Amino acid sequence: MKLKLYFALLFLSFSPVAVQAGPFTDQLSICLVNQTTPADKQELIKWVYVAISSHPELGSLSNIPKKLGDELNKNVASLFVDLLTSRCRKQAVEAVKYEKNIALQTSFSTLGRVAMQGLMTNPGVANFMGGLDKYIDKEKLQSVFPKDAVKK
Repeated sequence: MKLKLYFALLFLSFSPVAVQAGPFTDQLSICLVNQTTPADKQELIKWVYVAISSHPELGSLSNIPKKLGDELNKNVASLFVDLLTSRCRKQAVEAVKYEKNIALQTSFSTLGRVAMQGLMTNPGVANFMGGLDKYIDKEKLQSVFPKDAVKK
């Protein structure tokens, strides 16, 4: 049961966390970021995408085969276990010992944010998001913000 709690915390860790990290959590966060490869981070991004796409409001936008979802769950679970028991074992033990389970949530949240930065800086993603600009009513925004804050 405790293991399920840890993995639930890890999943929730990709949500924003408004908790002040302690020094052991900081060390675990640094280790997780430094000990994940670019391929690991890509796997995390895919896993988060598939998890989010399982929401009923998003189901019509993607068709993720169950086999792929199972494969990603297996791969990311293996990555989490490897990070906590091997690559960052010392930092994980100390963080949970001194700062409890919130250390896991906070540290994996940091890792998730770092992984997502790579996604958001991709030129294709940036180009798509930039397309929003052609539909923004800048004149309405000018009525709310100072004149130099909104470029026409």
